[in-house]
Amino acid sequence: MLPVEDGIVHFNDEIRFPVRSMVGVVGVAAGGEDIRNAMPGQHGGNLDDHLHGIGTKIFFPVRQPGGMFGVGDMHASMGDGEICGTGVEIAGEVTVRFDLLKGRQGAWPVSETQDAWIAHGTATDYPEAMREACREAAYLLAGEWNLTLEDAFILLSIRADVSVAQACKPSPFATIARVVMPRLDAIPGPFRL
Repeated sequence: MLPVEDGIVHFNDEIRFPVRSMVGVVGVAAGGEDIRNAMPGQHGGNLDDHLHGIGTKIFFPVRQPGGMFGVGDMHASMGDGEICGTGVEIAGEVTVRFDLLKGRQGAWPVSETQDAWIAHGTATDYPEAMREACREAAYLLAGEWNLTLEDAFILLSIRADVSVAQACKPSPFATIARVVMPRLDAIPGPFRL
């Protein structure tokens, strides 16, 4: 375990870098199938997205009464891809607030930061995970801005970034892709760009 002191990760005597706190596992109950929280999917789970840090809002499709939320697997730092299956594991506390957005239901978890929103998708391989994340992002844009799906995909192509959150394959569905769409203006509210 790497030492973390005063907001700095000490890799060795020469290499140090600032903490980038995040939660690895965050999600709600699935739609009826048995899924362990270490498995990523449409319910969330082990998304291992370093963008899930302090102040991030995450919107989940709720498929069970009460949502049945769970969170854990905290890291002081973890890179995209979680290349060798680990981050800097830490203990900590998570403060959450819950709201229900009635009349809105996506297929995959969507996160919102101060500067962007992030659509997720998981699959056994990266191309399929990327397709799921892109599809979710396009449906979101179409709904928010009253765009056709074609225009939504064009906007994603010219403004959004696609990347990998996790690809270390501890499970059959461990490739997690994300589409990061920067905010286009200052309109407040969930999913408003």
